[in-house]
Amino acid sequence: MLEPVDAMILLVPVLPIAIWAAVSDLKRMKIPNTAVLAMAAVWPLIGWYVVPWESWLWGFAIMAVVFVAGFLLYLTGTFGAGDAKYSAAMSGIFVGGNIGEILLIIFVSMIGSLILHRILRSMSFVRNRTPDWESWTRKRFFPFGMALSCIVVFYLLAAIWPQG
Repeated sequence: MLEPVDAMILLVPVLPIAIWAAVSDLKRMKIPNTAVLAMAAVWPLIGWYVVPWESWLWGFAIMAVVFVAGFLLYLTGTFGAGDAKYSAAMSGIFVGGNIGEILLIIFVSMIGSLILHRILRSMSFVRNRTPDWESWTRKRFFPFGMALSCIVVFYLLAAIWPQG
C-alpha cells in the first residue's frame, strides 16, 4: 500500500481525470482517449517518485497485463473499449497494494456505482438537469467508467486514511 503522502501526490492529478472520465461516460457512454492518455501519463510521470524503482517498473507490467485482459473482455463483448483502455491506464497505481483490499474496493465500487446510477436515473429532477445523458436511456449497458474512477479514487483515499 502507498504511504499517505504518496497517495496524496497521486490523487492530485488522478481525481480530476477520474471525474472527467466518469462524467464523460455518463454523458456519452464513452471515455475519451485524451482522458485515458492523461491517466496513463500519471504513472510514468509521478509513479517513479512515490514507489521504489522496482515497483515502478512492475506497474508497467501490470498495465500491460490489464490491457491484454481488457482487450480480451472487449472481444467477448463484456467490456467496452474505453473501459479496457482506462482500466489499463490506471492499473499501475495498484502496484504493491494488498490484493484483498483492492478486491474489496473493486467490489464496493462496482456495486455502489451500479446502485447509484440506477437511483439517479430514476430521479426526475436529476434526469431533467441532464436530459442528454446517454447512460439514462441505454438500459442494457452501464457506464463502467464511473465504477473504474471510483476504484482508483477510493484506493488512493484508503491509502491516505489513517490506519489502525
